[in-house]
Amino acid sequence: MQHCLKAGTLAVVLLVLITSCSPFQKLQKTGTDDQKYQAAVTYFKKGEFYRAGLLFEELIPILKGSTESEMAQFYRAHCEYQQQNYQLSSFHFKQFYETFARSDYAHEAMYFYALSLYKDSPNYNLDQSNTLTAMAALQDFINAHPQSPFRQECTQYIAVLRDKLELKAYDKAKQYYKTSAANIANYRSSVVSITNFLREYPDSKYNEELAYLRVDAQYNLAKNSFADKLKERHQEVVTYYLALVDKFPKSPDLKKAERMYEDSRKELETIANQEKEKLNQQQKPAKVTATTAN
Repeated sequence: MQHCLKAGTLAVVLLVLITSCSPFQKLQKTGTDDQKYQAAVTYFKKGEFYRAGLLFEELIPILKGSTESEMAQFYRAHCEYQQQNYQLSSFHFKQFYETFARSDYAHEAMYFYALSLYKDSPNYNLDQSNTLTAMAALQDFINAHPQSPFRQECTQYIAVLRDKLELKAYDKAKQYYKTSAANIANYRSSVVSITNFLREYPDSKYNEELAYLRVDAQYNLAKNSFADKLKERHQEVVTYYLALVDKFPKSPDLKKAERMYEDSRKELETIANQEKEKLNQQQKPAKVTATTAN
């Protein structure tokens, strides 16, 4: 008896669920294309982007070639953007301005394409391929629309992304330096990374710190080198120290760097004396052994 009551209750619940469709579900099932389009626009303007997006997604293939088709695709891209689906919004905005190049909304679509890529840029410690793509898109927009009211924003976004790449490069150089004690080859990698960083970001706030670390990394590399590399690597210590002094004469790390510099100079003097001695040995005339005739 109790089992029958449970079954009957379940049937009633299912019947209620089946017959109590929401107005939105009813519109999806029985509404005309015009009703759906008008409702989608209304939902969009009310900020109900999920429902608006569902309706526009359904309508776009049906509206192809009609006057509403352009706006349906534009609204659909914005629905994805507002829901923070930036990969989808970038795809749809790009598709829009390529398809409707002469549209009054093409300019805005190109901007939101670049903005979507900017929003989708990953944290600095992850792969930055998407960041480079976003920077290129923002610059393309500026080039295509130099008088756009969005120009200044795009310039600021490029600066933010450039800072992210700068932090990524700085972190990479520091990671090589931090792991150098465990892997001597990383001293060389650290020097290369820092040199590339200083060249690419000449005005970076990290340059004073990195200029010292380059001296330190190069000095440790030299101290752990085989004889045939000593001269070259100690010469580079001197070069990097002089660059540090020239650019950052008040660096708090200058005294530590100076000790490395002086030690490298002594090593170079020793190497120079050894080379001179070796040359002298090579230039001494060979001893002539006299022979006595019988």
